Amino acid sequence: MSKIDPITLSVLAGRMEQIADEMDATLFRAAFNPIIAEAHDASHGLYHAASGDTLVQGKSGLPIFVGVMSFAVKAVIEKAARDGDLADGDIYIFNDAHIGGTHLSDMRLVRPYFRNGKLFCYLASVGHWHDVGGAVPGNYNPAATDVFQEAFNLPPVKLARKGNINQDIIDILLRNTRLPQSAQGDLNGQLGALDLGVKRMDELLDEYGSDTIAAALESLGHRAEALMRSELTDLPDGCWEAEDFLDNDGITDEPLKIKIALEIQGDRMTLDFTDSSPQCAGPVNIALPTTVATAYVAIKHVFPLLPANAGVMRPIDVIVPEGSLLSAQFPAPTGGYTETILRMIDVVFSAFAQAAPERVVANAYGTINALSIAGKRKNGQPWVMFSFYGGGHGGSSDTDGLNHGNAPISTATIPPMEILEAAYPVMFRKWALRPDSAGPGAHRGGFGAVYEIEVLEENGAEAFLFGERGRFAPKGIAGGDEAALNKFTYEQDDSWHTPPLASKMRGIRLREGQAVRLETPGGGGYGASENRDTDAIARDVARGLVSETEADRTYGPAWREVNP
Repeated sequence: MSKIDPITLSVLAGRMEQIADEMDATLFRAAFNPIIAEAHDASHGLYHAASGDTLVQGKSGLPIFVGVMSFAVKAVIEKAARDGDLADGDIYIFNDAHIGGTHLSDMRLVRPYFRNGKLFCYLASVGHWHDVGGAVPGNYNPAATDVFQEAFNLPPVKLARKGNINQDIIDILLRNTRLPQSAQGDLNGQLGALDLGVKRMDELLDEYGSDTIAAALESLGHRAEALMRSELTDLPDGCWEAEDFLDNDGITDEPLKIKIALEIQGDRMTLDFTDSSPQCAGPVNIALPTTVATAYVAIKHVFPLLPANAGVMRPIDVIVPEGSLLSAQFPAPTGGYTETILRMIDVVFSAFAQAAPERVVANAYGTINALSIAGKRKNGQPWVMFSFYGGGHGGSSDTDGLNHGNAPISTATIPPMEILEAAYPVMFRKWALRPDSAGPGAHRGGFGAVYEIEVLEENGAEAFLFGERGRFAPKGIAGGDEAALNKFTYEQDDSWHTPPLASKMRGIRLREGQAVRLETPGGGGYGASENRDTDAIARDVARGLVSETEADRTYGPAWREVNP
């Protein structure tokens, strides 16, 4: 470990985190699409010059990007080594999910940072663009059988050479989107964030010098590793297994298994996903970089004091055989990666619950319900409303689960109803908590939500849904019960309908005045329901969150003796 005093190290760690935070804020203010501007589906960080490992990441960005952006930077390092022409002012851009993880909507920009003519580190920006071509507006195509049906696929290429933007690349990007103005605005925001990062790094190194900052970065990696090893030694040695299922792959209506064998021995841990389902035809596959990043996110939930640094993963082995659902090979579709990584986190939590239940919560709602509603306005201009939706989080050893929260893979917020209604020809008939959706337990799960969205455009629209948990409900732990299933319905002239694949649907035609409805799951319960406080049960009933019928069925009649 390099010799740098703890106070200086703490100051420099804060300064570098602030650089990444400022980059986040710059993009959030500048982005055109609400998925970045409002939901904060983006991230920025600093990465090692030789390995591409994560050094520092902003606190406002998505946690899932901590690990995958490292793979993105590694891809650029390999590309630059092959080409032999890396220079100050170069900027690479790509969205290839098999190389950089997640899915094709996430556009990655990687910029080498030079100091006195020598490569010092990399700066990187990733943001979820509103539309990047493909068969489905918004790019969540539940029926895709390869990446070419999902979106425009861009390998790592130089957007800028020595500070000079290559307009040809921008022209290609803008020609492959339904929303070129939005894409141009988001790209400019990411370029601005990288410019700010370079400026702040110059200021930092001017003040402290390259040697001191390099020593601090080395120390942060060592300390992250030491902290992870210390956390592991506090847990019992052993091996625990857990499994859960995806509803289907959007093509064949058969469940897909995700299984983990979690082993802890001393200061090392293994997460073995060998017995998970093989690669499938539909878009719930994920690439290996995404799997490794998801393992980190799950671990960060279990050990919240861990930093966003690659050193955390040094004592951890993630085993995924080639050809697995969790290490899909190009050109397998990966557009629905969010649903698969949420199930991964669920099984990690369920396995940890057997070793140290006080460290984890029960399963959260487990689906982002990626819903696209798209059409054309009277003037012929296309519009695409893409958003994700919340649900309940799991109960814990201390308290009930969070109501209507965001997915545990991210800090992304649900775009406000007012923003969506102002930007698109839709109206929310309903946006409310969903009664009886929480998993019962000594500490119940949080409640899901009900969203009902009406189309106002006279030309009508088409709706596309990519969700999960329509067949396999979020599980409880430590004796807690499961939550309600996800439910999606859509309005037609005769009645309301449910899609045959439960949680996935493509090309639902909606007339003006017709609507879609999402009823999202709650979170699983923690602890046996017979141990729940009767005052808490009566309070939930009085507030309309739990029906009297459900309270009687789940908890028995004792709660009726309470005067809330």
